[in-house]
Amino acid sequence: MRRSSLLPILAGLVASDLSMAVAQTPTPAPPATEIHLAPMRLLPSAPTMGPARVASENPGGYDNQPAFGADGRAMLFTSSRGGAPTDIYFLELQTRQIRRMTDTPEAEYSPTLMPDDGGVSVIRVEKDGTQRVWQMGEAGTAMKVLAPEVKPVGYHAWIDARRLAVFVLGKPATFQVVDLATGKATVRASDIGRAVQRRPTGSISFVQRVGERWMVRELVPATDEIRDVVPALEGSTDRDTAWGPDGSLFMTKGGEVHWWRPGQTGWTLLADVGIGTLSRMAVSPDGRWMALVAVEGSAGASPK
Repeated sequence: MRRSSLLPILAGLVASDLSMAVAQTPTPAPPATEIHLAPMRLLPSAPTMGPARVASENPGGYDNQPAFGADGRAMLFTSSRGGAPTDIYFLELQTRQIRRMTDTPEAEYSPTLMPDDGGVSVIRVEKDGTQRVWQMGEAGTAMKVLAPEVKPVGYHAWIDARRLAVFVLGKPATFQVVDLATGKATVRASDIGRAVQRRPTGSISFVQRVGERWMVRELVPATDEIRDVVPALEGSTDRDTAWGPDGSLFMTKGGEVHWWRPGQTGWTLLADVGIGTLSRMAVSPDGRWMALVAVEGSAGASPK
């Protein structure tokens, strides 16, 4: 599967003036979170991480769900600025310039690069509250819904150009595989966490409650098998994960980041980052950056 750079996809965008108020009807503000970037090195012996610094530049706002472009030069993320519904923004890492991708009355979340240069997909919360997967057109225009009957979707990851793995909200939440040709979804696992991620191997990982513990598991597309990967990090509240290009798996616990590699027993502390309570995370495809979401003002708080 070939993944394009984000820059051609975003060629039609105009740089946003971040001091300018967004001309949309105010909605209840989501919690204040910030995205930080930390330099990384994925050494054979162990990964290392440098100091994390704020990248989203939106004090008091909501910034979340970072996703890197395939070449590691840019990062998409969800943001609410000026009290507006969430839209998708784009950060160019070299210049730290932030540009806006969507400007709609609906709320968009979880930007994800589609396979085969297909653009960007998002979760859109529609005017009636319906949550479905949508595909963005060039420069964020002409969006269209994918698999209209599959809802309410919280998170998603692409298996290939015709299949999509989705986290569907419910009691319990379920891991489903969508055939885009038919629009039909098949439930493959239940009682899962929100971290649905594509591994460097092409498998799709998710975290599932198995008995009294949580397990990182994966769907192997070639065989359609679901198998265990590693027990989830104990004490991780939301069990958010991110894969490095070398196969390292990262999880957050309070203000800490831990890591695991195939063949390793248990988890190893990478860093107590010192920026507050951590949640979602992402690693750039070149392994040079980790994006971390922290609750604003939670630095020094006790880990949950």
